[in-house]
Amino acid sequence: MNKRPRDEPSSSFASAPKRHFGAGGGGGGGYGGQGYSEERSSARRVADHYSARSNQTLEERENSPIIHLKKLNNWIKSVLIQLYAHPGDCVLDLACGKGGDLIKWDKARVGYYVGVDIAEGSIKDCMTRYNGDTDQQRRKKFSFPARLICADCYEARLDEHLYEDAPFDICSCQFALHYSWSTEARARQALANVSALLRPGGIFIGTMPDANVIIKRLRETDGMEFGNSVYWISFGEEYAEKKFPASRPFGIKYKFHLEDAVDCPEWVVPFHLFKLLAEEYDLELVLMKNFHGFVHEYLQKPEFAELMRRLGALGDARPTALPTDGKQCKQRKDVSHRGRHRYSWSIKAEM
Repeated sequence: MNKRPRDEPSSSFASAPKRHFGAGGGGGGGYGGQGYSEERSSARRVADHYSARSNQTLEERENSPIIHLKKLNNWIKSVLIQLYAHPGDCVLDLACGKGGDLIKWDKARVGYYVGVDIAEGSIKDCMTRYNGDTDQQRRKKFSFPARLICADCYEARLDEHLYEDAPFDICSCQFALHYSWSTEARARQALANVSALLRPGGIFIGTMPDANVIIKRLRETDGMEFGNSVYWISFGEEYAEKKFPASRPFGIKYKFHLEDAVDCPEWVVPFHLFKLLAEEYDLELVLMKNFHGFVHEYLQKPEFAELMRRLGALGDARPTALPTDGKQCKQRKDVSHRGRHRYSWSIKAEM
């Protein structure tokens, strides 16, 4: 398929203004010295973790202790893609992993796809999945051409790699942007990449953990760890007072373990500060809901309720039995200005 004609990029890295949230905020904005080495070590640990995860057979997947959570997460991503993607769109998928969302983009009939991930093993698996060479699925021929790149999208300037592919109509970052929040520099680079590569009026969608729920649960427990039979979150003793000043919003690290899925460090992302930072890079919020509110709202639409039924994400539960005690959500009509980007975000609810 021929690529669509390209417009001028809406912004550049050089033009993005800088705002410092406060001295000493989670490693600051620099990449030098010991802090940079520690940050790179953490990023490499995350990459190695996901590279090492093997592809599961269908039987292994269905026997997973978190199968319904996986299906619910897939439903939420599917709904976001169906809400914002249009036929023929050029897609940039940051932290694309092993290509688990390729079929979702194919169903949206997008025209071109670029996937970027830090984990070389994941990119190889994504390529295998795209080519339909996996043992776990029937050979699938995707309707769109694709390009896959192994790079740290929170450190590399992606416009230098993707200048011939840009601008993109839609950018997606699912369950991964919080890995950029280890330092201010990485958080800024992530948003700078999105802003530089989206066309004017393009859309940025994604999902991330709910910082408010994480901090609330930490403060409710006697120790520094909380969870249940399938997941746990543990903070270091440096947070023993359980105080998180707004002047130091970056680098708030915790260890996250989710049975049969995740076992690596993650970082708290205060969403109100994420919103402020995103505005510096010409990103305008159009939707924010945590998962409780998101599921409750979009299950009212027949096409998404039918998708939920087909995925079996709720198990034997009926849609009317869904929890409705989600946190207060902010939503605004799409009133994006010409030349600005938009973004839609869903916040992961408490397990």
